[in-house]
Amino acid sequence: MIHAAALKQVPTCEYFPAEAVRTNVLGTENIVAAARGARAHLRCVVGISTDKAVKPVNAMGMTKALAERILLRATLDIPECRFSIVRYGNVAASRGSVLPLFLEQAARGGPMTVTDPSMTRFLLSLDEAVDAVMRALAHGLPGETLVPRLPAARVADIARAVAGNRPIEIRVTGIRPGEKIHEVLIAAEERPRTTMRGRDFCVASILPEIADAQCDTAADLPFAAEYSSADATIGVEGVRKLLEAAGLLDPEKLCA
Repeated sequence: MIHAAALKQVPTCEYFPAEAVRTNVLGTENIVAAARGARAHLRCVVGISTDKAVKPVNAMGMTKALAERILLRATLDIPECRFSIVRYGNVAASRGSVLPLFLEQAARGGPMTVTDPSMTRFLLSLDEAVDAVMRALAHGLPGETLVPRLPAARVADIARAVAGNRPIEIRVTGIRPGEKIHEVLIAAEERPRTTMRGRDFCVASILPEIADAQCDTAADLPFAAEYSSADATIGVEGVRKLLEAAGLLDPEKLCA
C-alpha cells in the first residue's frame, strides 16, 4: 500500500489547519487502522512525506511530521506489516508547485513572481519520485525513512531558467504564510541514525525498539550537520538541464 493522500499546500494549511490535521494526521491513522484489519494480507505500507516535516514551522509540516510518527509507531503495533516512509522535496510540475505558475507567467510575457530571491528548494522529477517510492517498497526496512539524494536550487534561478533569454521581469512579492527560506530533508538530530544505501539516505526509526543497529556510519555522510537545500544549489544552468531532461522545458522557447 502507498499512502500519498495529503493536504500539501503550505498557505492553504495555514488558513485551514484543522483540515490539515483531519487529512494528514487522522487520515494516516485511518490507513493504520485499515492495515490492522488487513494484517493477514498486507505486507508493506509506504507513506509519502516531505522536507517540510523536518524542523516544521508551518501547519503542513507539523501534520506531516505527525503522520511520519504514526506510521513509525505502527511498526510496533503491526509487526506483520512493514511500514516505511519516503521523504523528498518539490516534485517539478506537480499540482501546486511553482513551476506551472512560472511556465504560465513566462508564456504571458511576465512578470514572473518570486517570493524571496534567496529561497531554495529541493527538486526532483515525477519519475524520480516514483522510483524512490518503488525502492522503498522493494528494500525499505521497518520503521525506516528513505531520503533520495537531490539537487536544490534557488527559486529565483528556477524562474530565470524558465525565462531563458527572453526579457521577462522577475518581481519579488514576499514570503507567503508558513513558508521557509530553506528546506531540510535530514535534521542534525537524525544524522547519527542515517546511513547510505545506493543513491538514498536511510534514516533509522527514532524508536529504539525498531531502529536498525547498523546506523553508526554517519561520519561518511556528505553533509556536516543537516541536509539542507541551502547547501546544494545547482544554479540556473543546472536547473535548465534538469527541467529539460524531465521534458518540462522546450529549449527552442527559451531562446525565443
